[in-house]
Amino acid sequence: MDVLSDAISAVRVGQPSSDRLRVAGTWCARLAAYEGAGFHVVLQGSCWLLPDDDGAPVTLGPGDVVLLSHGTGHVLASEPMGRQAIERAVDFEEWRSRQAVRSVPDGPGVTELLCGKYRLDRSHPHPLMAELPTVVQLPNRIGRHPELRSAIDLLGREVGRDAPGAGVAVPGLLDLLLVYLVRAWLTDGPADGSAAGPADGGWSAALADPVVAGALRALHEAPEQAWSNELLAARAGVSRATLARRFTALVGRSPMAYLAWWRMTSAAALLRDTQAPIDTIARQVGYGSPYALSHAFNRAFGTTPGRYRAARSTG
Repeated sequence: MDVLSDAISAVRVGQPSSDRLRVAGTWCARLAAYEGAGFHVVLQGSCWLLPDDDGAPVTLGPGDVVLLSHGTGHVLASEPMGRQAIERAVDFEEWRSRQAVRSVPDGPGVTELLCGKYRLDRSHPHPLMAELPTVVQLPNRIGRHPELRSAIDLLGREVGRDAPGAGVAVPGLLDLLLVYLVRAWLTDGPADGSAAGPADGGWSAALADPVVAGALRALHEAPEQAWSNELLAARAGVSRATLARRFTALVGRSPMAYLAWWRMTSAAALLRDTQAPIDTIARQVGYGSPYALSHAFNRAFGTTPGRYRAARSTG
């Protein structure tokens, strides 16, 4: 597993959902805040997005993509309007139901949207995901992020169709789209400065640094190994002091502190997503016994692994 895959897998829960909508005329719909992340792709026409957190309005044109990384409530509208006018916005679910029974013919003023949501567990997010800005806008650019564009094209063809296998294809494409959205932001952010890109430093820089990225990869590939600073530095091909300095500066934790944190995060994901016995999970994340795992887990989460699993299975 690579770091980005692990970071997404650690927080993603349940099945993503998506809708394809065609609208015309003047419209304004509100999406309430939710535990997850959402996205909008403009397939045709244009629209306007205003986040609830007083963020700047975002204008979206054909082919533009926007990721609401932290599930911030927002408004989508056919045209810019003041915040006082937005109070009249229709709830998105009600608005979507109305559109489902309407037939919107091709013509000027038509906007076609691909909208979706991911459910994410925010109780113990990976810092890579937490670092994403509230709104990530990726404007359409010819030749830019071709894999993202291909995923959008495929998803656009599948959503709303009653084709055989769509129940498997659509969730898979949605998961792929999330990976490509985060990867595109990590790579270079928006080309036109219309939304925040990766900062100087942080996880974008950590994954670009060969020493730090190599150390992270080793910890993620084998969290159960009895790592030490010496072993990890040898794997990275640098001195222990060099590894500690570069790793801590970019990741925000020392290598061993990150390893302890990642072991707990991995244990939580395994408890949530699998029925593996606790002693098996303990060995998978580097603890010699269920008791050792339980002690560390209780310090990190304030509860035992068994109670955590029970709460997640009923929550």
